[in-house]
Amino acid sequence: MDSSKELIKATNLLLEISSLLMVSGANTIRVNLSINRFALGLNFKTSCFISHKSIVMTLYEEDSTQSCTRVKNIPPHAINFSIISAISKASWEAATENWTLEQISNEIKKITSQKKYSTLLVLVAVSLAGAGFCNIFRGDYLNMLVAFISTLVGLIVFQLTHRQNFNVYIRIFLGSLIASFIAGLGVVYHIGINPQTALATSILYLVPGVALINSFTDLLDNNIINGMVRFTTGFMTVLAMALGLFITMLIFQLN
Repeated sequence: MDSSKELIKATNLLLEISSLLMVSGANTIRVNLSINRFALGLNFKTSCFISHKSIVMTLYEEDSTQSCTRVKNIPPHAINFSIISAISKASWEAATENWTLEQISNEIKKITSQKKYSTLLVLVAVSLAGAGFCNIFRGDYLNMLVAFISTLVGLIVFQLTHRQNFNVYIRIFLGSLIASFIAGLGVVYHIGINPQTALATSILYLVPGVALINSFTDLLDNNIINGMVRFTTGFMTVLAMALGLFITMLIFQLN
């Protein structure tokens, strides 16, 4: 293969991998480390500018004047730690075993084609987690049932609005409002010993843990722009959650 064509093909592939990592919820340092390992296996050097919405990547050979620069927009994020872990593992193998471009491409295709959890399983698992949190905060079985149902319905609304391409903060607000409204009925009708625990835990499935943790790690690594963007995203998410809960408390006049 002509060296310039190989350089272009390698740049496009590494750009795709870095975008996939960002979409899946990797922090900036993880993206850079993984891409550098892949490039090392191909005997290239990389220079990347990674933002929350786009990636600018330059790939070059150290002993050559040839280089290739590409820009890619990052699609909406969909957290998937399995993909991050698999790509990280593949990057180590690519660096130590000097994988070819074709081997890397085939491995990435294999990773992206992995079977995902079914929607029903996700709904049940997240709802059980909500009920579990309610139990941790001393809710009884009735409170746990209310937390389970409110989380389940809220998450269904969140997923349906996602399919209708609603704004992400509108989706979070509606998910919080519906979940807290159902849990609020438990408080009004005094269902269980501590109905307020079901209300407090019904919206925990919306907590932006990944965004806030990544913002902290990015700031520590001096990726200031990404750190601030992710912190702002997390803050806006918490604000949308709080607004939904506040309206429910206003409707039922809860303290």
